[in-house]
Amino acid sequence: MSHTFGIRQAQKQKTRQALLDAALGLLEEQSLSSLGLREVTRAVGVAPTAFYRHFRSTADLGVALVEEALGSLHPMIRTTVTTADTSEERITRAVELIAGHVDAQPAHVRFIARERHGGVQPVREAIREQLGRFAEEVKTELAKDTEAEGWSDDDLLMLSHLYVDQMLITASLFLESLEASPEERERISRRATHQMRLISIGRHHWLD
Repeated sequence: MSHTFGIRQAQKQKTRQALLDAALGLLEEQSLSSLGLREVTRAVGVAPTAFYRHFRSTADLGVALVEEALGSLHPMIRTTVTTADTSEERITRAVELIAGHVDAQPAHVRFIARERHGGVQPVREAIREQLGRFAEEVKTELAKDTEAEGWSDDDLLMLSHLYVDQMLITASLFLESLEASPEERERISRRATHQMRLISIGRHHWLD
């Protein structure tokens, strides 16, 4: 019985992932608010009723895509922040992380960029929650720096949001340059590094 149950669970997970993958592919050309569940199930080759065994609605599917797109980044960002010895090294690693993630997962990045201010409220809220988690995680690590002495939690969180927002902007720029020349991508890397460095310089003088 347990063996049969395991096979069924594996098949269920396989179908769920197929629905997510199909939706992500369809969302390359449209927004989530215009996506129909019949489009998704047709792409997977299952009956529309099968959709509801995995998701309550397309909005629910969208929330799952947000988790898939951003959830795996939390340990990578924590590692980037915690293992760097200096703010300059931290910035360099952050830009490299963003560039690598865009190259590896362009469809996920495009989905987040489009739906962050899109028309599906649960998805907007899910993205906002994930970005808030990133900011809290960055704040926790920044608070360990000697430069954080005298800073309030609110100010540290504000600084963390500045870094996270800049990382999103950088991801969008790398996304637009996927087919660009290496020189153009290097220009984007330099610009992103300078912008984060400017935030860092402001940090040094905030308590002045």
